[in-house]
Amino acid sequence: MALTAALALLASAQVATAHFGIEYPTWRDNTLGSASTSNYSQWEYPCAGVPGNLGNVTDWPLDGGSLVLDLHHAWTYVFVNLGLGENVANFNYSLTDPFLNSTGNGTLCIPKVTLPTNLPIQDGSLASIQVVTLGEKGQALYNCADIRFRQNATVLSGDACKSSEGVTVEAIEVGAKTAGSTVVGVNVGVLTSVAALTGLFVVGLSV
Repeated sequence: MALTAALALLASAQVATAHFGIEYPTWRDNTLGSASTSNYSQWEYPCAGVPGNLGNVTDWPLDGGSLVLDLHHAWTYVFVNLGLGENVANFNYSLTDPFLNSTGNGTLCIPKVTLPTNLPIQDGSLASIQVVTLGEKGQALYNCADIRFRQNATVLSGDACKSSEGVTVEAIEVGAKTAGSTVVGVNVGVLTSVAALTGLFVVGLSV
């Protein structure tokens, strides 16, 4: 009996370390495998099976805000998408054009993820952020956070936006930069067209 319990605990720990969390904005719900969220799976598109009516809504600046992730892999490709409206299931705006490459385990804070130009939002508009991570095995994981755009909302600063020691991130571009969203405070790298296909594949899942 003790051996069975130990094996179950080990399996649970391995599942948790293979997944990720959204620390800010507040995610729809904890999908890392607690008893209250046993029906959720980060493998499930678009938001790990979590509905958008649970009430966890964070005020976010009209021109974009901070994003804090809890990452559990040595390296991770991160895709951030946006869907407008309430209880969103269609995330058709890419905020990372096409994706980020994060290295290191722990907390990653992106000071500001800006929004695409001419986005049809105003003070009080509801939306959802979808974060997709892709690891070394090429399998996508999903989590979502619901937000409300506010004129007086601000980005995180100081101690509220600190990445763990050894955690770095680079914004990956493919070819020439196109007009759209940007990630403030993040270095930029360029990949070949092969990597472009990878990015389009994952982002395309949310269209």
